[in-house]
Amino acid sequence: MHFKQQAINVNSHILNVLVNKRKILNDPVFGFIGLQSDLIFDLIEHPYFQRLRRIKQLGLSCLVYPGANHTRFEHALGTLHLMRSAIASLQSKGVEITADEAEAVSVAILLHDIGHGPFSHALEKTIVQGVNHEVLSLELMKILNQQFDNKLELAICIFKNQYHKKFLHQLVASQLDMDRMDYLRRDSFFSGVVEGTIGSDRIIKMLNVANDKLVVEKKGIYSIEKFLIARRLMYWQVYLHKTVIVAENLLINVLKRAKELAMQGTELFAPPHLQWFLKQNYNKAQNLNFELYKSELLSNFVLLDDPDILASIKVWSKHSDPILAFLSDAIINRKLFKIELSDKAFDQQKIEKLKTEYSTLLSVNEHEIDYFVFSNTITNNIYELTSDEITILMNNNATVSIDKASEIDLSAISKKVTKHYLCYPKKLALV
Repeated sequence: MHFKQQAINVNSHILNVLVNKRKILNDPVFGFIGLQSDLIFDLIEHPYFQRLRRIKQLGLSCLVYPGANHTRFEHALGTLHLMRSAIASLQSKGVEITADEAEAVSVAILLHDIGHGPFSHALEKTIVQGVNHEVLSLELMKILNQQFDNKLELAICIFKNQYHKKFLHQLVASQLDMDRMDYLRRDSFFSGVVEGTIGSDRIIKMLNVANDKLVVEKKGIYSIEKFLIARRLMYWQVYLHKTVIVAENLLINVLKRAKELAMQGTELFAPPHLQWFLKQNYNKAQNLNFELYKSELLSNFVLLDDPDILASIKVWSKHSDPILAFLSDAIINRKLFKIELSDKAFDQQKIEKLKTEYSTLLSVNEHEIDYFVFSNTITNNIYELTSDEITILMNNNATVSIDKASEIDLSAISKKVTKHYLCYPKKLALV
């Protein structure tokens, strides 16, 4: 009797676990999102994925748009929801997607950003040089695949575009993927920039597959035009907003200075996993120690999050090194530098004059002045005329690229735009 009751309790526990894995989450953008897979639930519960709760989707954009504090965790769940909708829409039109393929492509989109670090792009330019989030996402997916008894094999195959149904990869990574459709709606919602709003539901309903390629039915062409225009507006108003550019460059310089000091043996406050990155010298682009340190790099990377960086910067704002302290304080207390934008490169004599005058004002040398007066370029082209172009399925079943099918001139969107910027401390701005 005792053993029978014990067996009943065990079975009841298993049943509860299975039932509990069918969660319904309330998302502010899409409403209720259901988790229809045990594997999806278990991946979301994994520490690698839970870390995304502590990483903001838009980094320091909240210094411009106070509401932009949403995380990559929410974004990943949003892409999962859109992927499920896309799968259902395609299946309803007779596109063959098996249950295994549906789960695999859902896993691929769920984990597409798992390799993002805190303030990802700033990190990739400083303490994790040359190791971009796509590389790290794939490496972490491989580790998860081992931990989950190779259940991610097909997802990884789709993620790497090595599966024979190429349209599945397009749903994960293309110019009309579920990633872009979520971040445009989500970033628009939380930033309050309404120009970024897109009709994702309408676009998904218009998706189809022709010759193993993701296409959009002709009646959805206006929604695609709106999608491309919204993306252009979001880039210039949010992602490449001039104040966001200043803030990100300040963070880059803070991390560069911290790493420079750490490599010289200067004592710096930082969590152990951040300390490891500050004291290592590797660069994947040069194949410098990357393979040697990959295992240790990943084990430290999965512990990094926004609070690590922000807490360190807050402490560094009181550091004895005046450069690190000045730059850190500029971020913590939003004392951002002045920025000038231009369609043409800035006159080198002007830059050198600024550096000379600021060197005296700040009492820094020729090397150190680059932390305070710096110039560079930003480039952006919203739509690329490549083999990955957005394709319209016409009424006669012919396929035409969006730039040829559209009645409006999309050349401005496909044109690569380059802008030059020059930054220096605002409170010392020269007349």
